[in-house]
Amino acid sequence: MNLGIKGQLFIVGGATSGFGKAIAHQLLEEGARVIAIARTDKALQELYANNPLVQCVVADLGADTDTAIEACKKLIGNQQLHGIVINAGGPPAKTVLETTLADWDHAYQLLLRWKVAFTQAFIPQMIQHGYGRFVFIESYTVKQPLENLVLSNSLRAAVVGMVKTLSQEVGKSGVTLNIMGPGSHNTPAINRIYQKKAEQTGLSFEEVKAAALSQIPVGFLGEADDFAGLALWLLSPHSRYITGQTIMVDGGTIKGV
Repeated sequence: MNLGIKGQLFIVGGATSGFGKAIAHQLLEEGARVIAIARTDKALQELYANNPLVQCVVADLGADTDTAIEACKKLIGNQQLHGIVINAGGPPAKTVLETTLADWDHAYQLLLRWKVAFTQAFIPQMIQHGYGRFVFIESYTVKQPLENLVLSNSLRAAVVGMVKTLSQEVGKSGVTLNIMGPGSHNTPAINRIYQKKAEQTGLSFEEVKAAALSQIPVGFLGEADDFAGLALWLLSPHSRYITGQTIMVDGGTIKGV
């Protein structure tokens, strides 16, 4: 399928690891242009140095939101922005009683506030052009909470509420907003969950991982490249009739209908 995104311009958060890295690379393979955002210049340069289709922004999206937004706007200039991948790391694995109010404040910054700020900063331009794609990378836990992840369970659900509401407010504008809910994937982020469970149970990391895999109906971890394939379709013109949706990519883990 020709995705129709060659030459289009996208912002990709967390572009040096996991889902963000896979999505950025597949966009580039399709001939799209990418503004890649990550926290360290070294990682960005190692992946994207001398690639004429990439421009880099060094920023911690949760902590340096305004700086990241202004840097992206400067790079975009008078060009049309076609889509944004809203993606960054998550908070530490904790139970409710382990958390402090400071943890909740930080999780709000990390999981919700910057996403609202980015959306508000760039959606007016997309509305003006009559076209735009937002893809938010959240978690399958917005449908089925996971133990030890109360901060993620709670604040990611707030993102879903915001995105659903906004998708209805701008439905006729040509701008779509959708959420992808990854389940267990073979990315660095999954290890913190297994490590937390190992500490609680006294089991080894490998034992915890094996037990988790046994609960996935397809029997294996997802891969970031497969996940990115769906993300690219949602970022393309082909997805014009899909908006306000939370799409699970979880190997069948969610048990609800």
